[in-house]
Parts: sequence; C-alpha cells; structure tokens
Amino acid sequence: MSTAIDGKTILVTGANRGIGQALVTEALGRGAARVYAGTRRPYAHPDPRVTVLPLDLTDDGQVRAAAAQAQSLDILVNNAGVFQFDDLSDRTALERHLAVNLFGTYSVTQAFLPSLIASGGAIVNNVSIAALAPIPVTPAYSLSKAAAFSLTQSLRMLLAGQGVRVHAVLTGPVDTDMVRDLDIPKSAPQAVAQGIFDAVVKGEEDIFPDPLSAALAGAWHAGPDKALERQNAALLQPQPVAG
Repeated sequence: MSTAIDGKTILVTGANRGIGQALVTEALGRGAARVYAGTRRPYAHPDPRVTVLPLDLTDDGQVRAAAAQAQSLDILVNNAGVFQFDDLSDRTALERHLAVNLFGTYSVTQAFLPSLIASGGAIVNNVSIAALAPIPVTPAYSLSKAAAFSLTQSLRMLLAGQGVRVHAVLTGPVDTDMVRDLDIPKSAPQAVAQGIFDAVVKGEEDIFPDPLSAALAGAWHAGPDKALERQNAALLQPQPVAG
C-alpha cells in the first residue's frame, strides 16, 4: 500500500493536531518525499521532510503564499476545520463554519489546482458523516460539512477530465480536541489516518475510515444518492457524434 505515497509530495492542512498530525505521521511512515504541514499556529516537526506553511484558510494572502512556496504537489489533504456548538440562532457562528469548512477548502483547492493538474494528483477532503445527517448540537458545522461534501462531489465531476482524483472522507467521531466534550465512542486519529491513505491508494472516491462510518459505507455505495451522482457525472462525458 505504501507505494502510492512513497516519493510523493503531500500537503496536509490543520496539520498541528488531531487527524492532521496523524496524517503527517502516516505519510512520512509511508515514504513521502516531502510533507507540507499547513497550520494556523506556530508548529515545528523534527523530520527534515516536513516543511511548515503558515496557512490560515480564511487569509487569502497566506493561501497564495503557501501555493507559491509549494509549487509541486501530488496530494492535497484538506483537513483543517472548525467545530463549535450552536443552535443556528447566531448567524456569526454559521458564517464562521462556512468560512473555514467550505470557503477555506475551496480557496486552498483553487490555489493548488495548477500543481495538482500538472502532477495528475489527488484532492482529499476530510468531510464528516455530519454531511449526511446533521448533529443536533452543532448544526452550523453539519451544514458547512454538507456544503463541503457537495463541493467535493462537484470537483470530482469537473476535474475528472483533467486527471485529478477527488476523494471525500466521511469520518465518524475521532478522539481529538475538537470533539473532546462529546461523550461518545471515538476512533484513534492514527487509525483514521491509516484508513484514509489505504482508501486513497485503492482509489476509493468516498472513504469511510473508522468503524462508525464504515457501517454506512455499503448502503452509501449502493444507494440512490451515489447512483444519482454517477448519473450526473455522465453528463460531462463526451457524447458520440452521429454520422
């Protein structure tokens, strides 16, 4: 499995903690030649293959600067996100989630897209099973992740003809600072990181990397939503010319 990561250049956003930190460790363990660690806060890593990039997804200047520094890229992992409790009564909370989880993912993807097209690379968006069904204690997060999932599916259709693969990671609860206050079973970040890269290597479009999300995988892949996505994607395929 490691051969697909071996020798590659990878960027992970939100790399200083949680799933992001585990993804950096996993990529290095699989032989990545270089890992760009995008972080909003100061961060250091002992491995010389890691280059830290200041990267606040909501700062267009930082996004452009990061893309200028990392001119060659094989895999972009959009992992950074925000998770806050709310009840949809505060528009500011909704806008904050959308700014990071949707528009931040969009901005980073667009900035690095030329490099990914050049390498025939891959985009991996860490979404959430909250994209499929909202979490009642954080509907703004759920809404933003549903939008990010739709963005991912749209990019998958639009970029297929340019040789860029687009993966959606539909994670269940993971044992990170982000969901520390939720008293529910959680998966270890390192196990989730392993599951993500295993699925990317296999070419799985929609990735269910932990036990809770994996329970949904079969129904999702065989269900009408996925069938409709494939049907819509076919609209972009060249049609035979009658003659």
